Amino acid sequence: MKQGLSLRVSQHLALTPQLQQSIRLLQLSTLELGQEIQQMLDENPFLDVLGDDHAEEFGPAASDAPGPASEAEPGFEPLANGHDAAPASASEAEPSADPADYGDDAAPNWESDGNTETVPDDGEWGGEAPAARRNDNGDGEVDATELARGNESLPSWLHRQALSLRLDEVDRAALRFLIESLNDDGYLEDSLDALAASLAPGDLAQQEELQHRFTMALRLLQRMDPPGVGARSLAECLLLQLRAMAEETPDDTACCAAIKVCQHPMDLLAKRDVKRLAALTGEVEPNVKAAIGLITRLEPKPGRRFIDVERNIVVPDVLVTQVGRGARVHFRVMLNPDVMPRLRVHDVYAGALKAHKGEGHQALQQRLQEARWFIKNIQQRFDTILRVSSAIVERQRNFFVHGELAMRPLVLREIADELGLHESTISRVTTAKYMSTPFGTFELKYFFGSALGTETGGNASSTAVRALIKQFVAAESNKKPLSDSQISEMLKEQGIECARRTVAKYRDALRIAPANLRKEL
Repeated sequence: MKQGLSLRVSQHLALTPQLQQSIRLLQLSTLELGQEIQQMLDENPFLDVLGDDHAEEFGPAASDAPGPASEAEPGFEPLANGHDAAPASASEAEPSADPADYGDDAAPNWESDGNTETVPDDGEWGGEAPAARRNDNGDGEVDATELARGNESLPSWLHRQALSLRLDEVDRAALRFLIESLNDDGYLEDSLDALAASLAPGDLAQQEELQHRFTMALRLLQRMDPPGVGARSLAECLLLQLRAMAEETPDDTACCAAIKVCQHPMDLLAKRDVKRLAALTGEVEPNVKAAIGLITRLEPKPGRRFIDVERNIVVPDVLVTQVGRGARVHFRVMLNPDVMPRLRVHDVYAGALKAHKGEGHQALQQRLQEARWFIKNIQQRFDTILRVSSAIVERQRNFFVHGELAMRPLVLREIADELGLHESTISRVTTAKYMSTPFGTFELKYFFGSALGTETGGNASSTAVRALIKQFVAAESNKKPLSDSQISEMLKEQGIECARRTVAKYRDALRIAPANLRKEL
């Protein structure tokens, strides 16, 4: 074997810890970002958050001024709550690669992120964000989140009803156990046998006693409010509600027929097979139709109104407001100050570290640099969100003027090319980030849609087509609803080429039932 030397030139990309963190923060939702910030505050002593006591010292006026004896962070301009806020260069705002494609470092080295002797601006970031508000702001306005937290839960509501029942200690405990075993919809998912076996594994006699207690407790539970609670299936839930109605109006023909209908397979009810149900129940078809109409007005999820409203609250990351009227109308894009964290490097700790160098100084210096990079990456995240949102508003201006019917086709590549970012960066920015508009709050991904051809050779947005379908269905006759083929033909009359299968896909996405289920009996 002959040995020799050769020279080979190659390129490879290595993700630094700060770049990995920047990518990760960019794809987090507002809720996840808050959890990440709280975790960093718990772990890093140099990171601090401003409270009410700093409102005067670090207010909006102070946030624009540089900190004393400090230098501005190179490559970034101060973040403003307006549409012109942007990083100094497009390349800095874009994470250049996906961390999933590369191995993560076992121990991130934050010390190598820059010269530790250079002291960046350790002033707070997000200083324009107001302090945390109380439930009542003095004007009589109450925070919706606080109201949602005050709502009574389903178990609490049932426990209060159980207090009025005269039960011995064992039966009361059995009823309490069943109440705590309900899911959010008010259903008892586990069988009584399984619940008994979980409490007394291996003891058959004890299990039999528990099943008896649970059976008696279930009867009490199913007579509580809301009607249908404690059901083990949809059919039982509907039957419980119908029987409660029958006790109040025993002569109601529709209610009696509905009870018979619910005692037969649910798929017949879902298909609205009136003739088959009439034959099985022995009722005439008009009574079956009236029964189906009554059943459709029942609540299939008794615990729905007790589900915490806070889960459905969406806090927008970006606010879009209309300025001017008529031909001079334009839209102002700004970050929501309520979601912007007010972070800074702890001045006392940073000053003490700089003045005293001793044992452990290098490790503490690394934690300080980590805190600075975290604040910088948070700022870069919001800068990128603001730039992308501004570009979306500019491209979809007709939507903000006329609504979703005026939405134009838009893909991620267009925004990426305009801002000089990678398409994956735009995807991360538009996921789980929300924009408040004059027409409601939407996820940023909502403004992107594929193009459908038109007779004139142009393109129509799939979002606008879905809006048209929703409009057609809203105006249809309940006795003769539109089929997918008819909707396809109506779109062709509007000059939009949309096949029946595409209509069916869009209809399913809008959660609109097929024509046979929308028909009024």
